[in-house]
Amino acid sequence: MNPIGWLLGRKVRLSPEQGRRLDAWRSLDEPDLGSSQQPRRYVAVDVESSGLDVHRDRLIAIGAVAIMDSRIVYADSFYSVLRQDKASSDDNIIVHGIGGSEQTAGIDPCEVLLAFLEYVGKAPLVGYHSPFDEVMIAKATRRYLGERCHRSWIDLAWLAPAIEQGRAKMLKSLDQWMDVFGIVNISRHNAFADALATAQLFQVLQHRAMAQGMRSTAALIEAAASQRFLESQRY
Repeated sequence: MNPIGWLLGRKVRLSPEQGRRLDAWRSLDEPDLGSSQQPRRYVAVDVESSGLDVHRDRLIAIGAVAIMDSRIVYADSFYSVLRQDKASSDDNIIVHGIGGSEQTAGIDPCEVLLAFLEYVGKAPLVGYHSPFDEVMIAKATRRYLGERCHRSWIDLAWLAPAIEQGRAKMLKSLDQWMDVFGIVNISRHNAFADALATAQLFQVLQHRAMAQGMRSTAALIEAAASQRFLESQRY
């Protein structure tokens, strides 16, 4: 892949209706991240891909679920498999369980990504080790929609130790944090199940963050960023 070409993007052809849908998403108001009253809605996101190389590998599936007023809204969820020209490797399929025929019979990537943007709106996104999810989604939206999808993300991999300082050295993975808080993942490495587990962890952390005086999205993002910086200075 030509990194310069990806950075600059390439022209895409959207139908008039798709163009209107994308314009409608672009025109949505951004939430006030510094307010303790907004946003009321967050979206926990997880993706499955053909591998772990953000430059070479492809986005296969997106799973997401909304958290509204600190409550998970199961009816407000999203899951879709993007149609692939070629299925990923057998080893990769073993990880996420999305078979070759399911991949090649998936939904048109342009439609999936438009539907995902419409579903998210301008809500802040929540993930665990979210830079991977962020890049994979941004790369796909750029390729298929010609859209630079820049959203605000809260990375629980850094927010969790920032809030739970006493456990920061012992707990590193999503599975470890889930075990501590009694969160059960019904299907590990399934995009929707992982998004749901992430949403449950966010519920716990959001409640504890508020008790520590962190009442805005900006405060959560700053706490996670500060924790990441502190960790980077230890090595």
